[in-house]
Amino acid sequence: MDRVLNREELTSKVAEARQRGARIVLANGCFDVLHVGHVRYLAGARELGDILIVGINSDEQVALQKGAGRPVLPASQRAEIVASLEPVTYVTIFDEPTVEQLLLALKPDVHAKGTDYTAETVPERDVVRSYGGQVAIVGDPKDHSTTAIIARLGGLNA
Repeated sequence: MDRVLNREELTSKVAEARQRGARIVLANGCFDVLHVGHVRYLAGARELGDILIVGINSDEQVALQKGAGRPVLPASQRAEIVASLEPVTYVTIFDEPTVEQLLLALKPDVHAKGTDYTAETVPERDVVRSYGGQVAIVGDPKDHSTTAIIARLGGLNA
């Protein structure tokens, strides 16, 4: 899919968009088993700018963060699914433990995080502020969880 790009390709697209005066927004996450909370988060992020880039954690990083049996879907499939959503302009997979290096490479105008954070608790807030970007909290209350969905599915008879 032409909306799933590596970092080099994405950096070039961002530079082109900036020359046209576009406002760049970056959202990130695992997006393992897409649910309505993800959709609302990405829709809210897109409202903050012209271009929405979504950074997706690599399979290795999801396994480290979420534990055994995760991710359910490989990164390439998660990226393709997220890229198919209307609010999303581009998707990239990142392999670092945090999104900081991607932020520094792209320097988005806005780093959008979900409502499980506040502007003060976003781990990357200082990195974003270091280049003049802003942090925004978007989406609906965090009452949706991939982990809870997986647990519920495990309790169903096949």
